[in-house]
Amino acid sequence: MKRRQLLPIGADGLSAIFVQKFQNWLTGFFLIILPFWGSSQIDHWETVVYETDTWRYLIPTGSVSPSWNTLGFNDASWSTGQGGFGYGDGDDNTSFSQTVSCYQRISFTITDVTAIDQAILNIDYDDAFVAYLNGVEITRDNITSAGQPAWNQTSDGLHEAQMYQGGSPLQFLISTSFLTANLVNGTNVLCVQTHNESTNSSDMSSRVFLSLGINDTSNDYGPTPPWFVPPINFTSSNLPIVVIITAGGVQIPNEPKVDATMGIIYNGEGATNYLTDAFNEFDGNIGIEIRGSSSSSFPKKQWGLETRDPMGNSMDVSIFNMAYDNDWILQAPYSDKSLMRNVLTYKMGWDTDRFAPRTKFCEVVLNGEYQGVYVFMEKIKRKDGKVGIDDVKPVDISGNELTGDYIFKVDKLTAGGQVAWTSPFPTYPSGSSVIRIQLHDPELDSLLPVQLSYLQNTVTAFETALDGSNFSDPQQGYAPYIDRLSFIDFMLVNEFGKNVDGYRISTFLHKRRLSEGGKIVAGPLWDFNLAFGNANYCQGGLTDGWEIYFNNYCGGLSNPFWFERLTQDTNFANEMNCRWRDLRAGPWHTDSLMAYIDEQALLLEQAQQRNFQKWPVLGTYLWPNNFVGNTYAEEITYLKTWVTDRANWMDANMFGTCSNWSVEEVDAVQGRVFPNPAEDAVLFELTELLSDGVIELYDYSGKRVSTTSVQNEYKVSIDLTQLASGVYTYRIFDFNHQPLSGKLIVQ
Repeated sequence: MKRRQLLPIGADGLSAIFVQKFQNWLTGFFLIILPFWGSSQIDHWETVVYETDTWRYLIPTGSVSPSWNTLGFNDASWSTGQGGFGYGDGDDNTSFSQTVSCYQRISFTITDVTAIDQAILNIDYDDAFVAYLNGVEITRDNITSAGQPAWNQTSDGLHEAQMYQGGSPLQFLISTSFLTANLVNGTNVLCVQTHNESTNSSDMSSRVFLSLGINDTSNDYGPTPPWFVPPINFTSSNLPIVVIITAGGVQIPNEPKVDATMGIIYNGEGATNYLTDAFNEFDGNIGIEIRGSSSSSFPKKQWGLETRDPMGNSMDVSIFNMAYDNDWILQAPYSDKSLMRNVLTYKMGWDTDRFAPRTKFCEVVLNGEYQGVYVFMEKIKRKDGKVGIDDVKPVDISGNELTGDYIFKVDKLTAGGQVAWTSPFPTYPSGSSVIRIQLHDPELDSLLPVQLSYLQNTVTAFETALDGSNFSDPQQGYAPYIDRLSFIDFMLVNEFGKNVDGYRISTFLHKRRLSEGGKIVAGPLWDFNLAFGNANYCQGGLTDGWEIYFNNYCGGLSNPFWFERLTQDTNFANEMNCRWRDLRAGPWHTDSLMAYIDEQALLLEQAQQRNFQKWPVLGTYLWPNNFVGNTYAEEITYLKTWVTDRANWMDANMFGTCSNWSVEEVDAVQGRVFPNPAEDAVLFELTELLSDGVIELYDYSGKRVSTTSVQNEYKVSIDLTQLASGVYTYRIFDFNHQPLSGKLIVQ
């Protein structure tokens, strides 16, 4: 009999989990429902506080009274000025000298609190803020503290204002429950403290608006600004719906992760998902934080999250049939207005038969507020079904176990990265900067000195051979150290995308264990938001030219010399040429790529409209757009045109030659699979004889779990009793046929 995976729970465990689930459900119910309680009754929106109103403000030089944000505080000694506030650099009505913080207060009058169902705080700021209503915190961003931040506390990082560059202020929805508890008839006070990244920062900005959702026809306040967007009435989607509720409704910080719950509604491909449906793809605890470097300054945040068990410990799960893991990413396309550049890139990575993060478009609701289109995706890790198959443990200090797997990278240090070592070789050919290697998995602080020394010596030996005069010699050169085809595939994707962040940033590599070949492998691919024509600097928008020559025409962080040097090996260049031709004749054919982009655009047709209602950036330049389309259709047309032109240029200018390349027309295997779903066995019935074929089964993570040889057979039965229930992929092929693949459900 087939063994099933069951969750062993004792009576006490069941009780604890039930209580935890019930508490999570109650928290989720009230945090989701209360913000929208009565929202259907909102008749219109009005604005009660404008940035250009006259505010009281203080530029502190010492501690500020903790009661400064309350209604009864005497602010007569404070200065008065018209908002917004800052350094007078084009988006400020009241300017002042450089400072760490600015405190501002404004009183406003409410006629009838029962006529107000919701409120929205809009704020454009640089670099952080905390806002209060009648002494109670509404929300904050980019600054961590217990209670009020000290007057001289700096922000957690940089955050650029948006309105001066054509964008919209950040929007925070204030729930009915908060307003009921804190808003009063008559006089109220809105207070904001804005903090800078440092005293020497060159800019600061604070532009604040407060708008009210009115449930009757009264008009007691003022009109909303032209950019104002009311909350989106989001009820259903053809994409999965991800609902996140932070504990107590707190804002998600840069770090550390805060406690939250996550529920995912996914009724299957082609089905409609309703916000009122039960959570059926995931329903549990998570920890969540803001992630990203330059992208963290965008109003639309991307998040890193950890799935947890009821006791708060990390817990591996499979979501959307992705590899079991506890680390996940919700990537937030913002300046990439096609919403799909990363998804397209990782698809191209899989086209080369290599791991790339699996992705799933979704729409996200955070604490009752719609957040737009996101990409739910895997994080790069040493994990079954991802990168490598072997962990490096503290006991692995010699022999085969010492040799891998290690994942390392070349990247910026702005996101807290630590340099593991600096290469003895400068970047090439300019030699103006150094190659700084970082550890990714295992992390640097978990490696023993002997392990770090082994990896560093191996990479340095590769660099030494690559830099040497005999670098192209198959035995004496670089070849014994690396998986050549992985470097070719990695370079072709980066070059196809003309990725300005390629090679020098977000470049991952991994060192396999000796028993698995021992080679240095390029990849996985990562972070292509600025690729495929979405960068207006360093020739990123041009469809001609090679990205490996970045150092010759652009400053800043330089490419490691590795990639340009490899193309100087004739054999490597010729292999690259043949590989390019193979991919262009198949999955990277222009027609195939255009069909894929069209398919994703069609999938996003409804959701993108909501996304750009939430984030109205179409027709607006966002750093570093090379093209600004007025509509989503224009953004897709630009992407397709750019990809077509780039492919044509690479066809005509590819490195090396491929004199023996040809494409033979090969018939595909035909057949049927039944029963499907299957339980104990499945029968593959083929219409053509396989003289020397193979039928393979792969699990959810992409790991091969079954191989069956097929010789001169039309019918092949495969035993399934040793497989757990789930969705598998089958692949049937031999040398005379194109592969046939499909899904098999094992019950």
